[in-house]
Amino acid sequence: MLWNAFLIALREIRRNLTRAILTVLGVVIGVSAVVTMVTLGRGATEAVKSQISGLGSNLLVIRPGMGFGARQNAAGVPQFTKADAAAISQQVAGIHSLAEVRTKWVSTIYRQKARNTNLTGTVPEYFEIGKWQLAEGRFFTEGDVRSGAAVCVIGETVRAALFGKGNPVGEKIRLQNASFEVIGLLSPKGQSGFGQDQDDAIVLPVTALQQRLMGRISNHIIDQILISGEDGYPTGEIIADTTALMRERRGIGPNEENNFNVVDTRQIADAVSSSTKVMTTLLGAVAGVSLLVGGIGIMNIMLVSVTERTREIGIRLAIGARAHEVLLQFLVEATTLACVGGITGLLLALGLCSGLSQLIQVPFLFDPKINAIAFGFSAAIGILFGFMPARRAARLDPIEALRHE
Repeated sequence: MLWNAFLIALREIRRNLTRAILTVLGVVIGVSAVVTMVTLGRGATEAVKSQISGLGSNLLVIRPGMGFGARQNAAGVPQFTKADAAAISQQVAGIHSLAEVRTKWVSTIYRQKARNTNLTGTVPEYFEIGKWQLAEGRFFTEGDVRSGAAVCVIGETVRAALFGKGNPVGEKIRLQNASFEVIGLLSPKGQSGFGQDQDDAIVLPVTALQQRLMGRISNHIIDQILISGEDGYPTGEIIADTTALMRERRGIGPNEENNFNVVDTRQIADAVSSSTKVMTTLLGAVAGVSLLVGGIGIMNIMLVSVTERTREIGIRLAIGARAHEVLLQFLVEATTLACVGGITGLLLALGLCSGLSQLIQVPFLFDPKINAIAFGFSAAIGILFGFMPARRAARLDPIEALRHE
């Protein structure tokens, strides 16, 4: 009986193909929108996690001030010193690597080309903490740091701006008023989870930055401290011990707020991921409204179909068809329409996700679960909104139906 009802439903769909296409359009749009939004949302979440994890392994960032933005709330706050970094390294347990960092914006010149670039003065551990790889050349060493050698390692964005496609290793560039030799080219990393171009960087020994570009008065000042925790060691304990040590060194009283902050990048990743998931859920819910609109369209068209086929229904009832058979016939027809729309919507979503994921540069993560839920919901919409027209058809009086013109 179900098979015959399905075949009759397909015949009716073919008979009014244009009307059937317009009927399922809402379901197609709803299913494709829900699947596309959720799939791209999951891809964006994974992209953010990947970008933030690419900043470093078990990375903690210690900065003066009371926020994580650029120099946020840092006015009048004491800066960190090399002694602070040394104290943390010696007195806080669970630290695998530590790097002191000093930054400065300067004009970078190579022949006739010039641009402003953010310099990062640091120590060799910086590259290990940040998971940096070399495309060409070498990193600077502890010996380079001790001697304040005029050497630097540049990112792909700087290479493209100053050297084009050429190999920069061995070339000399002018940073402010000092000449530095390029000894290494960093492998590209792309955008960070905070929207910054990680490849727009020039990294040099912190001593070279302080002595050659900032003056000896700033030799012991650093802007931030990067810490990589040991695998398996609780990050919370490192944060607590570091906070206690820095409060003591900076003379902060028991009832006073910290004038520095210790940020765990994994917590940032979790917070961003949670926000992305919430937005994805909201967008998916909004897109799901299209499914309800599609269901209403199916109900309206099925009511029209019942009216058009009143005499046919009357004949079937008159020759012995039972009410539940007529009900089943129209219910199968409505469900078939919804399922055709659901399958079409899934195929459309597959194409949209594939194209948009490349356009916005997020991974395409196919999720069978959300696809199955969207299709199941579309079928349920067909049953739910097709039931009233089907019941109306099943309750027709055979005599009155045969008189219908």
